Amino acid sequence: MSVVEKSISEPELTSRESVVDIKKNRLKNRIIRELYKSGTSTIAHLARLLHASVPSITTLIEELIGEKWLLEIGTGEAQFGRKPVLFGLNPYRHLILILDINTHDTKLIIFNLNNQIIARHEVSLQLIDSTAYLKDLYKYTETFLQEAAVDASDILAIGVAMPGLINPALGVNYTYKKLNSPNISFGKLLEDHFQTPIYIINDTKATVLGEHRFGLAKGKNYVFSINIDWGVGLGILLNGEVFQGASGFAGELGHIQLKPDGELCHCGKVGCLDTLASASSLVKRVRKELEAGQVTKLIEYKDNLDEVDVEKVIQAAKQGDSYSIDLLYDIGMELGKGLAIAVQLFNPEIIIIDGVLAKAERFITNPLEQAIHKFCLTDFKNNLTIEISQMAEMAKLYGTQAYVMEQVLESK
Repeated sequence: MSVVEKSISEPELTSRESVVDIKKNRLKNRIIRELYKSGTSTIAHLARLLHASVPSITTLIEELIGEKWLLEIGTGEAQFGRKPVLFGLNPYRHLILILDINTHDTKLIIFNLNNQIIARHEVSLQLIDSTAYLKDLYKYTETFLQEAAVDASDILAIGVAMPGLINPALGVNYTYKKLNSPNISFGKLLEDHFQTPIYIINDTKATVLGEHRFGLAKGKNYVFSINIDWGVGLGILLNGEVFQGASGFAGELGHIQLKPDGELCHCGKVGCLDTLASASSLVKRVRKELEAGQVTKLIEYKDNLDEVDVEKVIQAAKQGDSYSIDLLYDIGMELGKGLAIAVQLFNPEIIIIDGVLAKAERFITNPLEQAIHKFCLTDFKNNLTIEISQMAEMAKLYGTQAYVMEQVLESK
């Protein structure tokens, strides 16, 4: 043994090996992340992109194939000589289970690493603030996996998108407190039950992430995604990243006060935007005014008020019902007032409308634009566009999938 070899202690050698392993794993993760974004690539292209040598990338690709992360997909184009081999993520292993939880149903979706849905099921399981919800969620999820013939060992991680004040780092939903046990968070309860990493994200934040990765916000850095559903949520993208805030609560637009002498909100405050512009407030108002004898095409539901829903109001508006048109106009104006505050705080380049009330299209966007023109400084509007989402609910699902993948790769 040489003098140099003798001078290197065992702890130092272990430390150097650890550094090498860390660098290698980081490069592996960058390969996986790049293939997740681009779909396929050649070794030469990955080497250029990641500033690594072709032999290094070749070795790592072979290891990732052995670990079932990658597959040879085919061959690429070449001007001269042999066509290069294309590599992509393995669609048959490392699946992601998404639990899309909301106040009217629960959707269960399995994605492969190519963002393809390989199984999907919707159950009439409504989110309630009770431990009973968890028991039903476990039961439906286990049945779904069995029917989809998916082995639990193939589930890389589970992503949960749901409404409420969510701290993703702690796995706690502060709006639905009874989903947690004493000293055990909702996320930890799920993780212990399924024996799989759990990543929880607010549904509106998942939506803006999906729009940025796959939809209208692709390539943009300053984005609002407003979810007009049974509540009003705002997803904020700053510098290309979802803005979470100190505790994960950023974007609760529905609970800013717009009417000090307004109705009591379920949050305990008075006059929140939720009480003026959400789908639930719309249905509540229609039912109340039909009982009072309001003249409208919706009068046919006077004796069956439970049948009144958002879709029927939107349909009536599209058929020229002035009452329904006025209702949607009022909602658009109230939303615009709330958004005008946020626009002047964050200066977005695009506002994407999502949720059940997005189906109203121009009946919502026209008054919303008018309100922003009325309440915003002129310069804020010069480079601002307002669009209806082209992805609808898929923005949330793809966003949750992307969030899980990014968290998994960061933790590897």
